[in-house]
Parts: sequence; C-alpha cells; structure tokens
Amino acid sequence: MAAVLALCALTGFAAQAASVEPLEIVTRNGVHVFSVEMATTEEERQTGLMYRKELPDGKGMLFDFSPEQQISMWMKNTFIPLDMIFIRADGRILRIAENTEPQSLKIISSGGLAKGVLEVIAGTAQKYGIAPGDRVAHPLFKPR
Repeated sequence: MAAVLALCALTGFAAQAASVEPLEIVTRNGVHVFSVEMATTEEERQTGLMYRKELPDGKGMLFDFSPEQQISMWMKNTFIPLDMIFIRADGRILRIAENTEPQSLKIISSGGLAKGVLEVIAGTAQKYGIAPGDRVAHPLFKPR
C-alpha cells in the first residue's frame, strides 16, 4: 500500500471525489449545465482539485460546507487557475473569485455565509456570464 501511495504522489495522481452529479446555473444568458465531482467528506474538501493538471470546460468540483457558514479556501498544491463560486443555502451565488492564482496560500473568502463552493476552470464565469445573484440548481441547495 505504501508503494501505491508513493507512486501516486510521484505521478501527481489525485483521486476523484466519490460521486459525479449534474449542476445547473441559471444566468440571464440561459442555463449552463456542469458535471461536478462532490467533495462532501473532510478529506475530499481538504484535497479538492489539488495536483490536477487539467480541468475540462463543463466540469468542476462542488464542496458541501453544510450548514451555511463563512468559508475560506486557498490554492495550495492546485496547479490550475480556477474560478471559485460561493453559493448560499438558497442556491443564489454570493460571490465569485475569478482566475485564482495556482499554488497560492492567499486566503480566498466567501465574504458572507455560504453552503457550497463550486470550483471550475478559470474564465468560466466570464465565458458564461455567471454573476452574483444567479441561481444554482442542485439538491444541495434549497430555494426559499
């Protein structure tokens, strides 16, 4: 087992989160569908998208931070720039941190109470016109 872990560390392999689910973001430009890996356990949330060399358009990772809370993220050991979309419990986008700096230890804050964070490849928010106030449709979020 130690040899497998060492090999994984040397090759930069990162295990994917437990499940992949669809997620929709409703913007004034239309509905945009993503396929997201779920990060629900403490280990999955800590690892996130670390060590990945690429993240295709339309893919992402959704972090479940239930219950709604102030969230702080960073880019330690994350090799690709990301857009971090902070989402309130009602599914509305609270804040977007665009084009985050790879491998930075700078803290990226939700700027308020959020229940989830969607990480997608940098440029996604601008490409699809995703903005604070837009609605995210996924079972994690319950519209009020």
